[in-house]
This record gives sequence, structure tokens and C-alpha cells, in this order.
Amino acid sequence: MMKKTLILATSVFVALSSLAEAGDRYQNRPPIIISPDLTAPWVTQLGGSVQPVVYRQQRAIAVQQPAATRKQYLFQRRVQRSGAAVAQPVSMMRAQKPQQRQIDPQFLPQTVAYESQEKPGTIVIDTNSRFLYLVTGNGEARRYGVGVGKPGFEWAGAHKITRKAEWPTWTPPSEMIAREAAKGHYLPASMEGGEGNPLGARAMYLGSTLYRIHGTNAPWTIGYAVSSGCIRMRNEDVTDLYERVNVGTKVIVI
Repeated sequence: MMKKTLILATSVFVALSSLAEAGDRYQNRPPIIISPDLTAPWVTQLGGSVQPVVYRQQRAIAVQQPAATRKQYLFQRRVQRSGAAVAQPVSMMRAQKPQQRQIDPQFLPQTVAYESQEKPGTIVIDTNSRFLYLVTGNGEARRYGVGVGKPGFEWAGAHKITRKAEWPTWTPPSEMIAREAAKGHYLPASMEGGEGNPLGARAMYLGSTLYRIHGTNAPWTIGYAVSSGCIRMRNEDVTDLYERVNVGTKVIVI
């Protein structure tokens, strides 16, 4: 009987102790205050003897992105954080076609005052000013803009037009072929006339030289020293001049 009473008393004591611990565990406690300094270690912001519960974090699965896309994203993030207006790197910009220069209006055909002792119909080419003058007489001339020989290819002299050709075939001289090949540019032995031909729509051959007054497939180069000695004009301008002069016309290059 004594033994049963002792066991019962022990059970009651254990039950009361459990209830007391449970009541103590779930009673109201003051709230945990977290420091506004978010850079401080978060564990040390918890006061008292309360131990934080640390949950296992699942590893995030990284999504593989193309290198270019990832670089763009990181660059944009840096710009957003800095608040600065930063130009995008060239590699992130859409490739743009190079813009071609617009021809200066002074190089368009026009009638100008021009005093000369040369007879009407004579062509005078001023390589320094990049102008070709067709003397018309009465102190005037029809002026065109031209492209001339680049440094090392300048020349001067007087010749006559010995031949005229429409949409001429281009046969680059062997010296030009060798010179361009040394630069890594390989020229064809010959090219039929057409819009892509460097001689353009018309050509007027000067004496027995390799020089010509001719059109071009690069009209934005008019007004510049870019040729290998030839005088180049816009296709519409060389066509206009072609109709105004004949074989035998005197050409003076200064």
C-alpha cells in the first residue's frame, strides 16, 4: 500500500512540474528588438538568453545565362545602383552601319566667275581647291567638285582627252595591284562597267597616261585627296561634263 502511494505521489509531482514548465514556456515575453543597423551581424542583435533558430537554407539552382546577357545584366545593375547615366559599352550596342559623309554644297555643279586666258571649252583642274572648271568664256566657268590624288600621287601638267567611254571597264595597273596586295587588298585583274565599278558612269582618258577624269562608286569622297592620281567626280556630274566636251579637249591640271 505504501509503495502504491509513493508512486502516485511521484506521478502527480511530475505532472505538476510539466504543467509549470509549459506555463512558463508560453507566457508573454517582451518583443525582440532588432537593430536598425542592417549591416550588423543579425545573430548579435538578439538579446537575452534566447537562442535563435537557424533553418537550413536550400541551395538555389543557378540558371545558366549566355555570357553576353549576363554581362549586360551586371552592367545595368551597376548603373542602377550608382544612379549615374553611363554610356553602354560598344559590345552592348546594336551594330550600326557607318554613315557616309554628305557632299559639301560648294562641290555641286554651278556657274561661277572665272577669269582665264584659256579658250572656252578648256578644262582646268585646281587640285588644291578640289575644283574642275570648264571655261565657258565671258569671265565665267562651270565648276564641279572633284576628288584628287592622295599624298604621294599628286601631279600637274597639260594633256588632251584622247578617248571617252561610257560605263568603262576598269583594269587596274600592275603597280596598283601589287601596292594594294601588300596592304591585304586584292584587286581583280579587270572589272566590267557598272554601278560598283570604281570608274563610275563615264571616263575621259588623258593623253597616253594612266590618268582619267571619271565617275565613282563613292560620291562622298568628292572634295578629298583620295585617289591614285585620277580625277574623280560624281556620276551625274561626270555625265554632264562628258556631254559638254569632245575628244581633243585640252585639260590643264594645276
